[in-house]
Amino acid sequence: MFERFHHDARQAVVLAQQEARALRRDHIGSEHLLLALASLDTGPGPRALHNRGLDVTGLRSRVSWLTDPSLDPLDPGALATLGIDLDEVRRITEESFGAGALDGPRAAPRDRKGHLPFSREAKKVLELSLRQAIRLKHRSIDSGHLLLGLLQVDNALVTRLLRDSGVEPDTLRADVTRLLTEAA
Repeated sequence: MFERFHHDARQAVVLAQQEARALRRDHIGSEHLLLALASLDTGPGPRALHNRGLDVTGLRSRVSWLTDPSLDPLDPGALATLGIDLDEVRRITEESFGAGALDGPRAAPRDRKGHLPFSREAKKVLELSLRQAIRLKHRSIDSGHLLLGLLQVDNALVTRLLRDSGVEPDTLRADVTRLLTEAA
């Protein structure tokens, strides 16, 4: 399938692997494809993202905050105002279930070399990008088709990233479809 990828789509796949490595993940997920598309300068996918004010720096910080297990989403101060002592909750939980019972999943190894596999969802994005190219009667898959595939997959993280940035997925889908059809 990669032989049908236009230069910008191939570049996005390479950049997605780099993004996954930079975030210390052991696979390439849909969020890494979104970051890769946002980091490109040209192509319908990046243009649609940039036209809506989405940039790789802002998205990367949101992805990192939402997916980094070392960042504790529980705010001890806020919980204390509700009468909850987070340290006491941790102590009781670890007493019953063992040390680290409330810790999130461990981060992927920092030094993983070689190929990173695509998550099942990211593979689906690639498959759907091919289907989008066929639907639009295009001979190759470019960054716009990747973005359409990404928007077609039901991904809570990508949807949250977009909505937190003030962008509705349906609006972005319409934008990239318009850019793709104008370019044809």
